Amino acid sequence: MTIDELPTPCLIVDRGRLERNLASMQEKATANSVALRPHVKTHKSVALASKQLDQGAVGITVAKVGEAERFVAAGFDDVRIAYPVIGTDKWERVRDLQNRARISFCVDTFEGAQAASGFFDGSGAKAEILLEVNSGHNRCGVSPADPRSVDLARRVAELPGLHLAGILTHAGQSYHGPAENESAEDSLRRVSCHERDTMLQFAARLADAGIAERGAFEISIGSTPSMRYFENIDLDGFRITEIRPGNYVFHDAIQVGLGVADLEQCALTALTTVVSRHRTDGRDRLFVDAGKKVLTSDTGARTSGFGVLLYNPRTMEPLPHASITGLSEEHGWIEVGGGSTLSVGDRVRIVPNHACVAVNTQDLLYVVDGDEVVDTWPVDARGAVI
Repeated sequence: MTIDELPTPCLIVDRGRLERNLASMQEKATANSVALRPHVKTHKSVALASKQLDQGAVGITVAKVGEAERFVAAGFDDVRIAYPVIGTDKWERVRDLQNRARISFCVDTFEGAQAASGFFDGSGAKAEILLEVNSGHNRCGVSPADPRSVDLARRVAELPGLHLAGILTHAGQSYHGPAENESAEDSLRRVSCHERDTMLQFAARLADAGIAERGAFEISIGSTPSMRYFENIDLDGFRITEIRPGNYVFHDAIQVGLGVADLEQCALTALTTVVSRHRTDGRDRLFVDAGKKVLTSDTGARTSGFGVLLYNPRTMEPLPHASITGLSEEHGWIEVGGGSTLSVGDRVRIVPNHACVAVNTQDLLYVVDGDEVVDTWPVDARGAVI
């Protein structure tokens, strides 16, 4: 089968770019003596996660218990849920998964940890947990600068039914882009160093308090942007032990805007068909059959519009003067200044702004080598949001 025979809209994975992305991140992990535990919420694909393990990943990261269930059912035996797991229904499912795999999850409040302790201790089980740390994203996580956080860690570590294996953070602020008068590279280096140093310093404080043991305490970090310039260091007997990037497998227009990747590294594109064309005020307005249910309405720092329309998918050259100006549920709105050679029925490829959200809208990913479709991968954990 060739690309021309695929139905639209659909998502295409370029095999060569994907394999280079996988190898590059694994090489970074190896060079920095850290375990790579990729976040599979980006692709939710058993086939792709298996490739990551084959490259050298130690296990996988998921966001929800439902995702963990899908991957454990497929044979994955080391799964970290990088999310505060709260509620008896979810703890019951985690306990069931523990019979088949190593499962760990996050806590960031004493109330949540105490409730989990009551469940697991009362069930005669023990849960492996990590204390989530706020390294600047200001979402979940304890404040490492707050003296009360060390006391919280001590109280959590003393709870029955739980084993405090380490600390974990997500530098989501890496997606904010450069500050005023700051280059993209300087921004990424700043966030990367801050994420790393914040965690190492907090681990050292926990060790001084008798909570963390050097050499036996996990320090887990990672977002795709903060990994761009990551370098591990020794600080008071601690090193980062694990990185958890996810988006690196595909990259997308947001990563390009941040300076994390070039368009040539983007392995995921949406194949879509022009369904309507109109001429207005000296501009061509095109409408394609991929709307926000495929491309997503996410935008990011230094992005323009809702994705990048390609003139040549082989070279990843953008179509000049074209902008994806809007999305409705089933339509992509494209304007081309001065006029376009595209006609109704033509097929085009678009690099989405946010690959992770785009994939979650689809049942299948079509893997291509050139114009040939060489594989079809189910999005196995699609819809696993509970």
